[in-house]
Amino acid sequence: MSRRGRLDAVIVGGGVVGCAAALALARQGLEVALLEAQAPAAWSADKRDLRVYAFAPDNAALLDSVGAWRGVREARLQPYRRMRVWDAAGGGELTFDADTLARAELGWIVEHGLLVDRLWNALPGAGVRVHAPARAEDIEQHDDGVRVRLDDGRTLDARVLLAADGAESAVRAMAGFETQRHDYAQKGVVAYVASERPHDDTAWQRFLPTGPLALLPCTRGESGEHMGSIVWTLPDAEAERVLALDAQAFGIELTNAFEDTLGALTLYSNRAAFPLRRQLANEYAKGRVLLLGDAAHVVHPLAGQGVNLGLRDVSALAKSIEEANARRIDWTAPHRLARWARTRRSENATNAHAFSAINALFSNDDMATTLLRGPLLGLAGKVPPLAHALWKHAAGV
Repeated sequence: MSRRGRLDAVIVGGGVVGCAAALALARQGLEVALLEAQAPAAWSADKRDLRVYAFAPDNAALLDSVGAWRGVREARLQPYRRMRVWDAAGGGELTFDADTLARAELGWIVEHGLLVDRLWNALPGAGVRVHAPARAEDIEQHDDGVRVRLDDGRTLDARVLLAADGAESAVRAMAGFETQRHDYAQKGVVAYVASERPHDDTAWQRFLPTGPLALLPCTRGESGEHMGSIVWTLPDAEAERVLALDAQAFGIELTNAFEDTLGALTLYSNRAAFPLRRQLANEYAKGRVLLLGDAAHVVHPLAGQGVNLGLRDVSALAKSIEEANARRIDWTAPHRLARWARTRRSENATNAHAFSAINALFSNDDMATTLLRGPLLGLAGKVPPLAHALWKHAAGV
């Protein structure tokens, strides 16, 4: 598949999306190298990662196909079988139930660090050439490939370069991609909490005028506590205020914001906050450089779709390569890369703007909007085909 001394793909970024891409391409028989500025710390069951994902079934299948999902399942994984979404202003409720949808579960709650650990450890066995620590200092494109100069002076030649190095992607900047950015003036406050009542394998989300509050079910705590991971979206100043509260006051405010749905909520970990924005690259392919994951698209976390969309970039690329190989044609042909880029950009942009519209609709106390949104949720929940279609879209099935 490659000329002597030349790789099929160099991937910059050793996070979830970058590692998954390296494994998926190596599985196709391609010669792949992965660059990461710093090898990730080993995952430890004794320390819960504040960054968690609501992982969709299609992406679990992707990780299973590259040999990483079993290790995740055997470590720490919480299935969720139901979802409940409701508005603080009243009205109906949108629910999803695994039994109704003929599923064993709707998805899984999994920690970022665990995913990275299992994917990273699978790289050597798949034949991926790992360079860490290493940074891409410069790229030089040619008609049939890319030359990447590393910070130690070495160079790597490849047919394509995949940028999976995050929202502040250095490769994206070096290749001259442009992005459109919208700052929500909100922060996502994250923490683990213990709840007085069990979460019932349910992912909960309540829309408040200040922004959505999500509680994702987690495995029990060390002493048997009912555990959840929160993402509390708040305006910047309000987020700073709740971060400054002592643990008891924070728990009281959180319990009230969650409408006492699971009883008293008690802070179980440290807290952190991250700024929220929508950031979309104007194109995903420029010559032989492709953007994946957060390097291409950053979306509002209210639907928990960020990493799921990034892994779907990987799945679509792997499928395009597989189809090209089956037809014995060049998978790096410009028209094929452009088709992948158009398709992924269209889907991701549609999702990103939909999440923005939902956030705008629910994160305010305008009277007319308030009277409308609750009944809309209730209507969606009372029309099974609509609820089923919404879940299938989120789950990638």
